[in-house]
Amino acid sequence: MNNEKKSLSTALKILIPVLVVAAVVAVWMLKNAGDKNPSAETTAPGTADVSVIKQGDFDLNADETLDVEALKAYKLPILIEFGAEWCEPCKYMKPIITALNSELRGRAIVKFVDTDKYWDIASRYEFEYIPTQLFINADGTPYNPPNAAELGLDLHYGDGGELLFTTHSSTFTKEELLTILADMGMK
Repeated sequence: MNNEKKSLSTALKILIPVLVVAAVVAVWMLKNAGDKNPSAETTAPGTADVSVIKQGDFDLNADETLDVEALKAYKLPILIEFGAEWCEPCKYMKPIITALNSELRGRAIVKFVDTDKYWDIASRYEFEYIPTQLFINADGTPYNPPNAAELGLDLHYGDGGELLFTTHSSTFTKEELLTILADMGMK
């Protein structure tokens, strides 16, 4: 009987620390599982699902891996700013775009493409001046409001008359962009 108590006591002395370590590891894993994709902060309706976010999709600065078609899968409005460091109007837009990227993660995709570094991306869209913004609705279609001309938007059509994409060359205020993003389906 005494040997049984010693065996049980020894087993508990080993088992309890093992269980405590396992619990700590499990809590750490659960806590850090959400940190793998800090780009989106919510999964509420109308927001990005963090389980499908690829690294870099919500980062502000785009690079050669930018895939606009893949971004459309998030079902979020997309605003892509094309600009350069030397451009004075771009310098006006930079803090606005940066703030929108930070504030709207999971509700909209806001990106910046440096045209000096990534002209190959910019050349996919027909524009002559920077800053230029590209607007894509949450449903993946080009933004086409009834007041497009009033907003100074350029609607680019294909040979078959279909709207291919929508751009704007110049500056917008943060409030104007928030209004446009809401109209594009941001929740």
